[in-house]
Amino acid sequence: MKLKFLKGRYKKYRKPIPFRQIIPNMVTSGNLLCGMLSLVLTFHGRLVPAAWLIFFAVIFDGLDGKVARILGGSTQFGLEYDSLADVVSFGVAPGMLIYAASLNGIGGIVAAMAACFFALCVALRLARFNVVHVPGPFQGLPSPAGGLFAASFVIAELPLKTQPLIMAFILLVTGLLMVSNVPYANLKKLTKKSANKKKCLLVIGVVALCFILLHKAAPLALLTVYVVSGLVNFNWEKWLLLRTEPEEHLENLG
Repeated sequence: MKLKFLKGRYKKYRKPIPFRQIIPNMVTSGNLLCGMLSLVLTFHGRLVPAAWLIFFAVIFDGLDGKVARILGGSTQFGLEYDSLADVVSFGVAPGMLIYAASLNGIGGIVAAMAACFFALCVALRLARFNVVHVPGPFQGLPSPAGGLFAASFVIAELPLKTQPLIMAFILLVTGLLMVSNVPYANLKKLTKKSANKKKCLLVIGVVALCFILLHKAAPLALLTVYVVSGLVNFNWEKWLLLRTEPEEHLENLG
């Protein structure tokens, strides 16, 4: 009798998870899967494919939020799950990738601490993002951009083994930028209606030209521009949005 009673209470309080909430989490799982596969390939010395998997993780990370908004399936669980996946894909995986590609040339605890510091900064940045919601630009370099920036050095197939101290410094600076308050453009408000089509086409043309001329080094060049844009306080979102007249000016016209 007691067992039947407990089963009855369980069925009463158990609510089926709507399918529209499952789909975004499946996309987030693609992000986490890419991060784990990147770690496996790094372990086996397949560094360039491991770096490209971080690039694909960025794609999944960008899609899960859009899918959730389209389906109306945004949940607190999805937000926390996304952050956990990001720690692996944009913190642990890039840190281990750069360690294997370059930092182990330093040797000792210094190399390990450089990789750990990068992963720690990603975790701190994501924790702050979940707690502190500031409208407008991102506060600090977004973790997907930071992780992909680190991976882009491997994608470019630069001789990283000969420059371990430089790569350790780059990881240090990138990590500090992620936990800083340096503003970085948030392009989520860009839509077909709000975007300046001419400027967007110009950006697409420049990106395509970079890949044609620079080939494997194109991701590194483009991400370097984005990283520097925050330091010089250049807001890509504001530049790409259509210019509208100030509200005060419109009121005066009325």
